[in-house]
Amino acid sequence: MLCEQHSTARPRNRLAREKSPYLLQHADNPVGWYPWAEEAFAEARKTDRPVFLSIGYATCHWCHVMAHESFEDEEVAALLNRYFVPIKVDREERPDVDQIYMTACQALTGSGGWPLSVFLTPQAEPFFAGTYFPRTSRMGMPGFSDLLEQVAGLWQRDRARCVHAARQLTQALQPNAQAATTDGAPGKETLEKGADQLKRVFDPRWGGFGKAPKFPTPHNLTFLLRWSRAHNDDAALHAVEKTLGAMRQGGIFDQIGFGFHRYSVDEKWLVPHFEKMLYDQALLTVAYVEAYLCTGKDAYGKVADEILTYVLRDMVSPEGAFYCAEDADSEGEEGLFYLWTPEQVEEVVGQPLAELVCRYYGITPKGNFEKGTSIAHLTLTVDQFAAAEGMEPAKAARTLEGARQILRKEREHRVHPLKDTKILTSWNGLMIAALAKAYQALGNERYLEAAERAATFILGTMRDGKGRLLRRHRDGETAYPGYLDDYAFLTWGLIELYEAGFGIDRLEAALSLNGEMLRLFWDENHGGLFFTGEGNETLIARTKELYDGALPSGNSVAAMNLLRLARMTGDHRLEEKAAGVARTFSDQTASHPTAFTYFLGALDFMIGPCQEIVVAGDRGAPATRAMLAEIRKRYLPNKVLLFAPPGAEGKGLTALAPFLGDIQADARRTMVHVCTRHTCQRPAADPQALAAILDGEITGVRV
Repeated sequence: MLCEQHSTARPRNRLAREKSPYLLQHADNPVGWYPWAEEAFAEARKTDRPVFLSIGYATCHWCHVMAHESFEDEEVAALLNRYFVPIKVDREERPDVDQIYMTACQALTGSGGWPLSVFLTPQAEPFFAGTYFPRTSRMGMPGFSDLLEQVAGLWQRDRARCVHAARQLTQALQPNAQAATTDGAPGKETLEKGADQLKRVFDPRWGGFGKAPKFPTPHNLTFLLRWSRAHNDDAALHAVEKTLGAMRQGGIFDQIGFGFHRYSVDEKWLVPHFEKMLYDQALLTVAYVEAYLCTGKDAYGKVADEILTYVLRDMVSPEGAFYCAEDADSEGEEGLFYLWTPEQVEEVVGQPLAELVCRYYGITPKGNFEKGTSIAHLTLTVDQFAAAEGMEPAKAARTLEGARQILRKEREHRVHPLKDTKILTSWNGLMIAALAKAYQALGNERYLEAAERAATFILGTMRDGKGRLLRRHRDGETAYPGYLDDYAFLTWGLIELYEAGFGIDRLEAALSLNGEMLRLFWDENHGGLFFTGEGNETLIARTKELYDGALPSGNSVAAMNLLRLARMTGDHRLEEKAAGVARTFSDQTASHPTAFTYFLGALDFMIGPCQEIVVAGDRGAPATRAMLAEIRKRYLPNKVLLFAPPGAEGKGLTALAPFLGDIQADARRTMVHVCTRHTCQRPAADPQALAAILDGEITGVRV
């Protein structure tokens, strides 16, 4: 099965030499696949054939379907091999290639997705594109075999038409070099417009934004949290809480084993697309942690703990880094690993407990999915369910949790979905950030230890001889020069890791990577950061994106990093770079701010106010721990936190942040300095005084 590891039969194409699980899934296809390489285009030029480019990823359900229907089929393979040079690309290894040709597909068809199917000239210029094609025509979709013959015929009969279309499209893919029409960065009105747009498309019944399918999009939620706190906007806060609660209760959350699936195909968050992506776990952890801090409700912190329970149990490599994803399919069926029937539950937990468990999780004889199976989900909280059942809440919680653990252990005996064991620098950066934020809010030392271990692996292994970041590690091989996301996301993780554990080496690494990012990716002519930098392969276009989709863009995260590092070090040149990003994309953000919600968080930080907090004292002193606890239990999204210890370590920090030279750390007492809008308050000598400053109860004496 494609959703399991590739066949042990003798590989018949060049993909057998690759490390990507997605490419290895196709190593036994009768298609004569090439990986993305000059060798393939040289062959196309030599034989005067167009290129068929297929882009996907290991846990993509419809990629599996098209592979089974077409790429494993001898007749289809014969057409591909005769008329085309076929190339396979893992979009997660080569996001630069994916980004360009996905944009081409969207320009040609108005939509996109994976598998991505693109026909190119031997010069890599696209002239026809689509996504999934069935083996034969059905439901208005052209059959892939017919399409291959038609494109091959067009190439042979009307080459000029293909080449002309390719050149026009390639020209359209070039980034717009014109400067923004506005003089400065967007302002508060853009934040207000973004919040208003999100509230208008909020689904008050089921949570989330817009109609089905529904995606989590955590940066929508974290932006609304900031807006709600700054402007006492109860409607914005309600949208966040309704969405977070509905997702946790829905089938999009793995109720038995924890962790979030990719998205919900329905408006109720009930029926998910069952794949699990590392980046979703990381970004949703951040959203639940921030909701916990903003509202003080333990339920949100518990969900963050649940997500991280899954990640640390199932997604950690032996070296301590994090794997990419788990597939939706097992044994050739989507979701099979996660589905239940009442009979299966009874067989595991016995009666009468099975009836209680089935009522709690909505597992019925009729089912809510295919073939009479059920997706576990909740319609009531534990307390509500206990009241409905006439049970004492604590006893109900213990009983249901015990049953869940039994079901999870039994589920481990099933055939597991494929795990994509690639290690990506960028996605690991997101998980390091999430773990570090969770440690600060929830205090679980295991989170800090896991974040430190992952950071050590990435910084020690995923760099070349010159210190440049590399994109991917798997099976002992590290490859591909890093992209903007790799630098920006890892820098974010290191900033959070510094604020969690105060290891000066983490702040040094963040500053070093940030400097390399500016050197490699900054557009000196028009501002902002390109997705590819020096050392990356030159493709037909060089993109520069701000759109915050399933993941935030590299420009958005870089802007936030630049602002935070500027405040942490006093280097205002970094703040000006962040302002340059904002100016570059000002027209886009002003016209449709909800497409850039992570960037809106950076813009909110830029506008301010933000708080610069310096804790000076002995690292292990009870007073220091008490002061840090006072800071970390609060929702302070626009703060930076520095720890200034006495002695040599403190001098090392002063070398990075010279303004700290005026702060004298004393091992005998802990003092906290809080500054806002370039004005500092009297240092706080105890938690009560610090709480008053942070909560704005006093103005203090200006110094």
